[in-house]
Amino acid sequence: QSHLAESGGGLVQPGGSLRLSCAVSGFSVEYYAVGWFRQVPGKEREGVSCIGSDGRTSTYLDSVQGRFTITRDRSKNVVYLQMNNLKSDDTGLYSCAAESRVGVCAPRRPLDGDAFLYWGVGTQVTVPS
Repeated sequence: QSHLAESGGGLVQPGGSLRLSCAVSGFSVEYYAVGWFRQVPGKEREGVSCIGSDGRTSTYLDSVQGRFTITRDRSKNVVYLQMNNLKSDDTGLYSCAAESRVGVCAPRRPLDGDAFLYWGVGTQVTVPS
């Protein structure tokens, strides 16, 4: 059974760092694009970053470019989101999602959560203002 489990969220002061993990079971990340999304109550879900099934293609929301880095460990079947220099606007429920179709994670293409099939329940990141 396919399952994604996020961890690593928490409360961090502005300028701090967190590393989120998305542990995948039931399929291999080698064949799936994995994306990170965040949601704040009352606002639309945002696509934050994704990594393609090739392990090399990656995209970032403009506001996190240069601060966040997405990587994956095929041997552990885990995708990470390293978040540095966190700001209050980064607060939200961060969820990871996976999709096997080609093209859902592509440069200069907005990350669309509706295109992803498998989802985790999320981990909360809070950065006070």
